[in-house]
Amino acid sequence: MPVAYVDPDMTVEISTISRRRALSGAATAGIGVPLLAACGADGDDSAADPSSSATSTSSTRTTKGTKKSGPPKTTAPSEPATDGVPTSDVPVGGGIVLTDPRVVVTQPAEGEFQAFTAICTHAGCPVARVTTEIECDCHGSRFSIEDGSVVGGPAPAPLAAADFTVSGDRITLA
Repeated sequence: MPVAYVDPDMTVEISTISRRRALSGAATAGIGVPLLAACGADGDDSAADPSSSATSTSSTRTTKGTKKSGPPKTTAPSEPATDGVPTSDVPVGGGIVLTDPRVVVTQPAEGEFQAFTAICTHAGCPVARVTTEIECDCHGSRFSIEDGSVVGGPAPAPLAAADFTVSGDRITLA
């Protein structure tokens, strides 16, 4: 059996840390690391720019056996829609999101128009675009272009209908 030799003249220093200092360091690391991670940028700005996401550049969707091609029209001109929106700006089987007022105008079938508030019923975010559905990027809620009902996602209620009239080739919001 091996025997260890200990020099009685040798001094050994033992370093100690107080409990208070240890807990303070752990708390600082527990708060600081996630805070720095949340503030840091990873160099990929695509998450902050919805227009660069794959869904906004998707050129093909299939609904009820009909293939739609080309990028979807998602927003109308940024000027207020007080004088109305041309019906030709609203694609059949899709729609547009107006910013002033915040309204979505859809055309589920040729010549059939609908209008809804453009504020998602889940968290109050403005909806982002209209393809074959009205889409909210905040948490992925999707709504029907026909009646504003919830198609998917966490939204608890349909989009509220907005008042509008169609006169000739213009849609006027009330």
